[in-house]
Amino acid sequence: MPEIRDFQTAENFRIKVVEPIKKTTRAQREEALKLAQYNAFRLKAEDVYVDCITDSGTTAMSTEQWSAMMLGDESYAGAKSFYKLEASAQEVFGMPYVQPTHQGRGADFIMAQYYAKPGKYAVGNMHFDTFHGNAEILGAIPVDCVIDAGLDASSPAEDFKGDIDLKKVQKILDDHGEDAISVIIITVTCNNNGGQPVSMANIRAVSEFAKAHKIPLVIDSARLAENAWFIKHREPGYADKDIREITREMFSYCETATMSSKKDGLVNIGGLIVTRNHDFYLYSNVQAIVHEGFITYGGQSGRDMEALAVGLREATTDAYLDTRIAQVKYLGDRLREKGIPIVEPAGGHGIYVDARRFFPQIPQYEFPAQRLVVALYEEAGIRAVEMGACAFGGKDAEGNPIWPELELMRISVSRRVYTNNHLDCIVNAMEYIYAHRDEYKGMKMIYEGPITALRHFTAGFELL
Repeated sequence: MPEIRDFQTAENFRIKVVEPIKKTTRAQREEALKLAQYNAFRLKAEDVYVDCITDSGTTAMSTEQWSAMMLGDESYAGAKSFYKLEASAQEVFGMPYVQPTHQGRGADFIMAQYYAKPGKYAVGNMHFDTFHGNAEILGAIPVDCVIDAGLDASSPAEDFKGDIDLKKVQKILDDHGEDAISVIIITVTCNNNGGQPVSMANIRAVSEFAKAHKIPLVIDSARLAENAWFIKHREPGYADKDIREITREMFSYCETATMSSKKDGLVNIGGLIVTRNHDFYLYSNVQAIVHEGFITYGGQSGRDMEALAVGLREATTDAYLDTRIAQVKYLGDRLREKGIPIVEPAGGHGIYVDARRFFPQIPQYEFPAQRLVVALYEEAGIRAVEMGACAFGGKDAEGNPIWPELELMRISVSRRVYTNNHLDCIVNAMEYIYAHRDEYKGMKMIYEGPITALRHFTAGFELL
């Protein structure tokens, strides 16, 4: 039998349009950081060389998506573009009702208004900031119940570190009563701990638990395709299944899903609510009219909906996902080779550096992950984001500080945007910083906004 050779291992796309990026000097970057109060969100994008602050809305769209945009129907009501998006979403999610929103936080807001009840617990693996902020405003109590392995940045042993620990959920019911939880939310993949996937077995078990206790189950599905890829490649019984077959099974276990389409929708703006709960669908229609736009556009133009309809289908293919996951893994492998402590195994949309192991001399109350973000921009003009004491810290009822279990810097990898040469720039800069890590001191927060869960977007710092 002849040996099988595969020489076609490069990216599954070629570059058709390029966008110039600017190099800056160290002095220019130091001045930019001072003006931004050392918050990467406040930097001007034109002063960033490689931008890894987020993978949200930063995708390079395909020729098919750009072509589809020319067909955009901008009718206020009943646009053809909506019905194309509806059919695409139904194919991927397997649920009947589709409500567009202007972006994911619009979907979060509507979902939270319906499911997050004042004084009740909203339980998840790890809530991300926008839902957490909405829940806080509504007087609900968001609680993270990820498995313990999901809080261990150094252990690569667990394939699905985004799973929910149902024993922790049961304890809430035992301690506070059978009606204490108003909603369970599974985020796929789990952003806060490294883009870690959630297993189908866990989604199924959480669904059974929720039904037994009459608790609605919602899935935050911004990175649904990446989660499906991990299920296909790590979970027994799924290797031969089509990605969309896997996504439809994932969503068969919940009643509602929200989505920031700016991730696995492969577009630059947009969000979705998809549900099988007709009452919630009617509620979302009314909320969309008040806050988003009419039912059949929900804050998106016809052009946006055309691009999203194509993007959902492109994202749920092996050809796209194999290249996507491989590039993120490449960055993680190269950082590990340099001895840099990262969350393992690598997730789907970025690499997370463990700042406590990177800067052991900087205590958590001096924001080691934020200091690493600043150092990376100082040295190379590369922008990442803090996901630690600022983003997920807070205060208890007595005003005492609460520190998160994980202290991470996320290096997000935009979809179809950067080459591995750009990723090598990140690795080289990180190698230099790590070699000089003992020279760094911490930071002091000098401004935070009124909503703790959202303070990292606008916080101000100074170097110690």
